[in-house]
Amino acid sequence: MTRIDFYQTSGDEHAFACRLIDMVYRKGHQIYVHTSTEEQAKTLNEQLWTFKEDSFVPHSLHSEAMDVPIKIGFDHEPEEHQDVLINLSGQIPHFFSRFDRVAEIVPVDQNSRKSARENYAYYKERGYVLNYHEIS
Repeated sequence: MTRIDFYQTSGDEHAFACRLIDMVYRKGHQIYVHTSTEEQAKTLNEQLWTFKEDSFVPHSLHSEAMDVPIKIGFDHEPEEHQDVLINLSGQIPHFFSRFDRVAEIVPVDQNSRKSARENYAYYKERGYVLNYHEIS
């Protein structure tokens, strides 16, 4: 069964997402990052090139069809990735359960937290293993 981790951060969600992607990648996992819009996907793609000067995180937009361990998409179901899903969309993608792990990043904005609470309740009602992490 898919393991679900919620991460609450007090800072910029995209900056935290970059750090989380880097950490998960360095542990040998493949990652699919699901965003809500093409603009959000492109912004994260750019941030991954620049967030850490001394490291390289091999990634691409899903639409670029490159063979890399980290894909970023917004309107596609990833065919090749089934390891870790990082969900930045605010909505639960219909394909989440085929991943071993799902990371949900809880937004700082109180208005956006409502969807994170709804997602938490959805997973809990269906019996998924949930973990909650507060990141300072």
